[in-house]
Amino acid sequence: MTTLLTIIVLVFILIAIWQMVKIFDLAQAKTENSQVANDKDNALNGYLMMGFLAFIYIITIVCIVKWGDLPLLSNSASAHGPTIDNLMVISLVIIFFVQTITQFLLHYFAFKYKGEKGKQAFFFADNNKLEMIWTIIPVIVLAGLIIYGLNTWINITSVDESDDPLIVELYAQQFNWKARYAGADNTLGKANVRLIDIDRANILGLDEADPNAQDDIITTELHLPVGKPVLFKMRSQDVLHSAYMPHFRAQMNCVPGMITQFGFTPTVTTAEMRQNPDMAEKVAHINEIRVENSKPLVAKGDDALERYEFDYLLLCNKICGKSHYNMQMKIIVETQEEYDAWIAQQKEFKNSLIN
Repeated sequence: MTTLLTIIVLVFILIAIWQMVKIFDLAQAKTENSQVANDKDNALNGYLMMGFLAFIYIITIVCIVKWGDLPLLSNSASAHGPTIDNLMVISLVIIFFVQTITQFLLHYFAFKYKGEKGKQAFFFADNNKLEMIWTIIPVIVLAGLIIYGLNTWINITSVDESDDPLIVELYAQQFNWKARYAGADNTLGKANVRLIDIDRANILGLDEADPNAQDDIITTELHLPVGKPVLFKMRSQDVLHSAYMPHFRAQMNCVPGMITQFGFTPTVTTAEMRQNPDMAEKVAHINEIRVENSKPLVAKGDDALERYEFDYLLLCNKICGKSHYNMQMKIIVETQEEYDAWIAQQKEFKNSLIN
């Protein structure tokens, strides 16, 4: 009954609006209704452009004051992280400077040169000097950014294997991650998706006859020793995935049928990042929200939401299917001693097979 009454009320409201529109049209029947803008229309639009310019600047200032701390530019946890952050800051400063000037010119010129009766537009059919200016300046700026970015990318991705980095494979599949450590020989065994044998627990398709595969270790959690270079070899079982580790400023596609790689050196342990003031403040804010959201759950007799604790995460940054949002794996950065103790407890591939 309530639904029916609601529908009836909405219908009457629509009829009333329709009748009001008809009355308004009749009242305007004898007034001038030209489709051509006059001086009044142009003046109004000119002032609206200046008003919108003021709105853009005000909302920009508010956003900078309220959310301008840019947390993902201040808490990198890898050796190359500050370089990536520096490149991002330079790009943001240039974009902000150019946007501020061009938006002002766009809106101010629309106001200053608005249409007025008897006023003719003055324009340049061709001006080589102006075209040179607005072509050469962006070319120089973009070339500088691109060259700097390429040098940064080359320095990051050129992993020197003579430094004896820890070799780890990241294996992606819908919708989870597996990590494979190279074991004592620090050499990953051969693998192929065609060799996957679930019945024998060979879930990554390792070549059981390869000596280098015997001491490989497969885990569902990624542990990394702080200060130790790590070289990741990445595979995908099914579709295109992307290994994204935001706090380490690392991302690389995982492509079916090929091996991609990316390397970095972790510089901040999980325990140290949890003590970071910015991170502690963020975690406290998240838990405040969870407490509030838990109140109606507790009132209904359900369990309250668990308290959030910071962890580094490996995420998938390519939309790979319906559960893409939940494809993640915890990363724990710890001291070398803690890592050695953890890895010693893991089962080697040769001992994990089901006979």
